[in-house]
Amino acid sequence: MRYLFPALLLFLFTASAAQELPYTSASGQWNTDSLGDHRAVIRFNGTRNVARVEVEWRRRDRDPEAKRIVIQDAQTGKEIVNVKTGAMNNEKGTVFFEPVSGKGTYYLYYLVSRNSGSPNYPTVNYLKPVTTASDSWLAKLPAHLAANAVVVKMESSDAFNSFYPMEVTATGAETRALLDKYQRNDYIVFPEDRQYPVKMFAQLPYCWVRRGVVKGFKGSAMRGENYSFQLAVYGLRNIENIQVRFSDLKDGKGNLIPASGMTCINTEGIDYTGKPFSKVVHVSRDSLQPLWCLVDIPSGARPGSYKGQVIINATGAAETVVPVQLTILPQLAKEGNSGAPWNQTRLKWLNSTIAQENTVIAPYTPLVVKNNTVDLLGRRVTVDPSGFPAQLQTFFTEEMTSIKPTPNNIITEPIHFHFTGTDGKDLKLENGPMQYTQQSAGTVAWKATNKHPLVQMDVAASLEFDGFLSYTVKVTALQDVDFKNISLHIPFTPEAASYLMGLGEKGRTRPDSLSWKWDVTHKNQDGVWVGAVNAGLQYTLRDEKYVRPLNTNFYLQKPLLLPASWGNENKGGITIAQKGKSILADNYTGARSMKKGDTLYFNFNLLITPFHTLNTDFQWATRFYHRYDSISKIKNTGATVVNIHHGNAINPWINYPFIEWQKMKQYIDQAHQNGLKVKIYNTVRELSNHAYELFPLRSLGHEVYSPGKGGGFRWLQEHVGSDYIAAWFVPEVKDAAIINSGMSRWHNYYVEGMNWLTKNVGIDGIYLDDVAFDRITMKRIKRVLTANGHPGIIDLHSANQYNKSDGFINSANLYMEHFPYLNRLWFGEYFDYENNSPDFFLTEVSGIPFGLMGEMLQDGGNAWRGMVYGMTCRIPWTENADPTGIWKLWDDFGMQGSAMIGYWVHNNPVKTDNEKVKATVYKKNGKALVSIASWNETDTDVLLHIDWKQLGIDPATAVIEAPAVKKFQEARQFRPGEKIPVPKNKGWLLVIH
Repeated sequence: MRYLFPALLLFLFTASAAQELPYTSASGQWNTDSLGDHRAVIRFNGTRNVARVEVEWRRRDRDPEAKRIVIQDAQTGKEIVNVKTGAMNNEKGTVFFEPVSGKGTYYLYYLVSRNSGSPNYPTVNYLKPVTTASDSWLAKLPAHLAANAVVVKMESSDAFNSFYPMEVTATGAETRALLDKYQRNDYIVFPEDRQYPVKMFAQLPYCWVRRGVVKGFKGSAMRGENYSFQLAVYGLRNIENIQVRFSDLKDGKGNLIPASGMTCINTEGIDYTGKPFSKVVHVSRDSLQPLWCLVDIPSGARPGSYKGQVIINATGAAETVVPVQLTILPQLAKEGNSGAPWNQTRLKWLNSTIAQENTVIAPYTPLVVKNNTVDLLGRRVTVDPSGFPAQLQTFFTEEMTSIKPTPNNIITEPIHFHFTGTDGKDLKLENGPMQYTQQSAGTVAWKATNKHPLVQMDVAASLEFDGFLSYTVKVTALQDVDFKNISLHIPFTPEAASYLMGLGEKGRTRPDSLSWKWDVTHKNQDGVWVGAVNAGLQYTLRDEKYVRPLNTNFYLQKPLLLPASWGNENKGGITIAQKGKSILADNYTGARSMKKGDTLYFNFNLLITPFHTLNTDFQWATRFYHRYDSISKIKNTGATVVNIHHGNAINPWINYPFIEWQKMKQYIDQAHQNGLKVKIYNTVRELSNHAYELFPLRSLGHEVYSPGKGGGFRWLQEHVGSDYIAAWFVPEVKDAAIINSGMSRWHNYYVEGMNWLTKNVGIDGIYLDDVAFDRITMKRIKRVLTANGHPGIIDLHSANQYNKSDGFINSANLYMEHFPYLNRLWFGEYFDYENNSPDFFLTEVSGIPFGLMGEMLQDGGNAWRGMVYGMTCRIPWTENADPTGIWKLWDDFGMQGSAMIGYWVHNNPVKTDNEKVKATVYKKNGKALVSIASWNETDTDVLLHIDWKQLGIDPATAVIEAPAVKKFQEARQFRPGEKIPVPKNKGWLLVIH
């Protein structure tokens, strides 16, 4: 990693003396976990047994007087016991100690902390002062003692931990003196180079004091470079509504760098959906607000000196004109010089619109509109004149491996609203004509208006090629009106309502009735999936103010907003129960009133499942190895794809794989030469503190980083300070992450980063460890990962989110909008594979009702139950996590080209005589592999009911054998009609031929 630390010592001059105080790093010279990362190196030249030193440490941390000082003898390495502190503040501190080795060097550590709690979510506390000095030594301290020891230099444990130069603070007197020189009473603008991001937002760095008054900016850039610089606004009072304007930069010879290629990311940008937006920027009194200015240098720019201006305005304050001079160098930058992110050349990625166009992604097919129907891969939507679905259909077989000509109906009648007056009668809205507003391969949109003298309902819908159907339903009161209830009815067919997942229910057979109420404070629940294996529907209820909440341990810190429409001050809810021929989902609001002109948004989203057929051949051929390891070792296991997690030599920093990318490329090139693919861990939820853009992102307020109580690993506390949520920490490499805020421009950067890694490093896909972005970003990622023939494999791991910290949401429900673009699921930590039903496996773990297949993780999974769904476990993870024996059986049997017929298929050719012992068949010509797994409470014997004709095997000559499979089963043979012993929680893999 490249840190901006001086190769030569750069000296800071103290205000009180002419001595020179260098800042250096001393990598590996002391135990930082016990002593911290910062020390003053002291030289004692006195003759007494008491040393007095004045340390002008210029600290940015709070309450230095409340933190322990540790003195170490450099000669012996021992801690000195007799220590006493004098006056302490952020500018300097006085310390007395016993120089036990006499004249020589001593170390003063001033940020000493201890870790406690979870290694990956540490609690770090700074040690408080204690008295260790003996009474006799303290009694001998002279009343007056001049300083007889000096600070030789300030040291950090390494360059990354250094405070120099931007976190070495100016004193109060120095700050006042510098500010006075500007002769302003509103605000001051401090220009600063991109190499020195402003890191303190409440203090001035001392380097600005040393350089004196600077009112213009000078810099140099390559042709074609994504250049950036800072204008840091310091408020002498509260300053509101800061705005930035740019002039062209001209060289005086008729050449220019146009202002149209300049922007300030703090005041404007392009959001993650591709829409422009502006930001209101304020700066409080005695605070700094960096303004990061971006300049697109044209590749054809003539080398030379270009001059122009940046104009800063604020409400009620004087305009500031900042002269800017850029020297354009002859060198031509490659890809904007994005290969040098330490120069902040990738800040432009924050405003990227790459892969925003909604082009169709394989295996999906273009949407086809025929009158009032829209066809998409394996599904059909029929639109009612009201604008709502008249019918939703799928064409997938029960096996989920093919598409059939006859439909599976999901609903019994059109989805519809009821507006019930206080008299108990429904208002009859007159349907206006439904009109298509967009018809393209990727999106079909329409609108309709439905009216009653009391209310008007404007419906806008859009269907995308993957089966995502979004409704914006605006209800406007045309007169004052009181309602007993407003409800949305979704009438499922019983055949498409076999299972249910969500609203506080684990994936299971649909209960006879369900009653649910909103509780966003504690529960990340706003929708449900109801379906069968080959036909289903997830719906979510939202309003126009919906904001994606945090997830994965952090839901309670940023929960859902209660939709004003559906929630209705917690009066709303959902009931699902049989009504007539339907399984009716009644989404109600309870009583409410609307005044004339009031509007409510009853928005909802539908996901029509499954998304596509199962790709079983991909499952058998694609075998993951989850560790950075030698290529030869991985290849010898039979794995075909390596998942590189973070915290290792080629991907050390979580969700920031851009620092050791050259090592990563070398590894991937070697893997490709050996026929292996490589995917990397990279997602959005938290971001490493090693990200080059950390402080520019912090300058955006809470746009990218979520507000929080701070804490966590000491680096975060010492350099970020406060107002963040500490996330995952890797002790081995001291990588400390911060939680992202949710949906932000960081997703634009993320997509650009994926594109860069695919093109420049050769990654074959990504391993997602939970997800904190929505389907828009997922589609963009899939597009860049699969561009130009790249495989773009995406697999998603999730820990079980059904717990208090995650708001009791089912992982499959939370991430269903991403399922259309995944290749495999890993569900995951805290999933119980021993004490849950087959329905739970099918709906929450396997992915099969959605066109996906999965793998298991927690405690190595349950190999016998997993194979009923075509799942194995993750290697190498836990001691018993070894699927290589099953992989070998797949190869021996020839799983490629086999037909998977799950136990859920009505005409499955092999069934057991015990409902709690399931059998799935993998059928080939003349033979079949049968997976048997038990959910019986005890060991049992089962009899197989075999449809020999369907298998294409003559029972008279049939052989049933259990081949030996490592860590799974011993070899054994059975006769047709013979009882097969099945141990509790286990099963068999039987080859019938």
